[in-house]
Amino acid sequence: MYRTHLCNELNKKHLGKEVELSGWVKSRRDHGGLIFVDLRDRYGLTQIVTDPTHNKQAHQIMDTVRPEYVVHIKGKVRARPEGQNNLRLKTGEIEVICHEVEILNEAKTPPFEIDSEVEVNEELRLKYRYLDLRRDRMKRNIEARHKTIKFVRDFMDKQGFLEIETPMLIKGTPEGSREYIVPSRMHTGKFYVLPQSPQQLKQLCMVAGLDKYFQIARCFRDEDLRGDRQPEFTQLDIEMSFVDEKDVMDLNEEMMIALCGEMVPGKKMLQKPFPRITWHDAMNCYGSDKPDMRFGLEIKDATEIFKASGFKAFSETIKKGGVVKMLHVPGAAKFPRSKFDSLEELVKVYGAKGLAYMIADKGELKSPILKFLNEKEIAAVKKESGLQDGDSVFFVADEFVTACTSLGHVRLACGDEFKLRDPNVFAFLWVTDFPMFEWNKEENCITAAHHPFCSVKIEDVHLLEKEPMKVRAKAYDLVLNGVEVGGGSIRIHKSEIQSKIFDVLGITQEDAKHRFGHMLEAFTYGAPPHGGIAWGLDRLIMIFCDEPNIREVIVFPKDQKARDLMLDAPSTLPEKQVAEMHVKLNVKNIS
Repeated sequence: MYRTHLCNELNKKHLGKEVELSGWVKSRRDHGGLIFVDLRDRYGLTQIVTDPTHNKQAHQIMDTVRPEYVVHIKGKVRARPEGQNNLRLKTGEIEVICHEVEILNEAKTPPFEIDSEVEVNEELRLKYRYLDLRRDRMKRNIEARHKTIKFVRDFMDKQGFLEIETPMLIKGTPEGSREYIVPSRMHTGKFYVLPQSPQQLKQLCMVAGLDKYFQIARCFRDEDLRGDRQPEFTQLDIEMSFVDEKDVMDLNEEMMIALCGEMVPGKKMLQKPFPRITWHDAMNCYGSDKPDMRFGLEIKDATEIFKASGFKAFSETIKKGGVVKMLHVPGAAKFPRSKFDSLEELVKVYGAKGLAYMIADKGELKSPILKFLNEKEIAAVKKESGLQDGDSVFFVADEFVTACTSLGHVRLACGDEFKLRDPNVFAFLWVTDFPMFEWNKEENCITAAHHPFCSVKIEDVHLLEKEPMKVRAKAYDLVLNGVEVGGGSIRIHKSEIQSKIFDVLGITQEDAKHRFGHMLEAFTYGAPPHGGIAWGLDRLIMIFCDEPNIREVIVFPKDQKARDLMLDAPSTLPEKQVAEMHVKLNVKNIS
């Protein structure tokens, strides 16, 4: 037996008790005859003391230990001397006087300090992730991940859902993000792919009559990375039969409210029940399909004001079917010129041609475009925006999505400038009625905004043939503080609607049969109305833990280039093994 207690368990109730503890040496201090060691395990710390007058051999062994040695000790619990209690520790009123020490394993000096809060180079942390995970911050995050997933499992079980595992090796059906391809050794020239999501499989579970499915699903996407993305990630996947949008949203809202109460009780939930707004209203008012609702600064429409304006950058854009959007920012007149310049560069990143502005400062209006505007237009801007002395109004003229999106990022930048995004507030929001289709500029064609199995609003079915870009999907996203943490839809369950969607997407009957034949045939055997949602668990836990990116809440993540620095993956394989997979490499100088 290596331990009778964990390193966070002992207290004054155990005084005089013989105990055994095992763990890592956090620190060692020699106080002129007495040696103090803080012994650490996953659960906490216990102070160990050796005294040569008590046990000379134990003292001599303890004199040789160093940080991160793994040791097993036997000793007796005693009270700490008066005035030496550490109330920050659960074990802060006691110590263990040691009479036997066994060094289970020595340790090299770590490449960074395990118990320091000093920032460490991320590449170094990922290379030595097993050491990084010993740090308190990481242990807290991994515990939060466990508790979140356990809560979800318990909640779903009580609601009558079945946890069902779906395959990791599936058929490739190219759509959305790039798939990871797995060559088959047994079937020459054929491939599996790793699932981007269990989308089709969970729908087939509904055809099977399983009614309520959920899964803590591993998913894979071979795409460029950002702080909230990984090539492999975990999502909570849910599918339900005989439901509409409201049923799915209501269940998930109930679970999210309960989960936040359990995991982050100190956070203020801004509004319950969660507000529900359409995609168009979210874009129109906040410049985002995942708006941060912790602050106001709503975008206003100025298209009518400038329809006949002498400022051609506005009026010509409107003639071409574009819009003019404006954002009133109280207090922004104090921004230095460099700030206005940086905001103009920001909107260009999101496709806008430029950013105009108007400043009200000490009773005077200032603007590079003021000379192009008449008094009626200026008065209308003041009235519609609410411009007051000391404020600024920003303008973007472009097509609807570009104008809204670019000005939406100005809104976020100004929110950060004035510290309007309170980290202690949780602002949830449902965004509904997303466009069913979007235009792919690179390939010059229509694509599904989400996936081709989304059902469409009944009142929009007639638009599929002639005005498909106006069709709205029965889709919904759950947004938290400007981050999409969940997304789903009601699915198509009637073959005639599915055929119309394929027609719009330019998918021929032959291609549809090749890619989705298993789905289409299954639906001929009686598919119930069904829908679901998927939560991005990594993102959600990242927010719960107040971390800047999802790598901090994943035990063994990839870096920003999709590499595993600890395992040194991806890596080359022996030629014989590659040949067995019937794969020929066409890359020179592979290293």
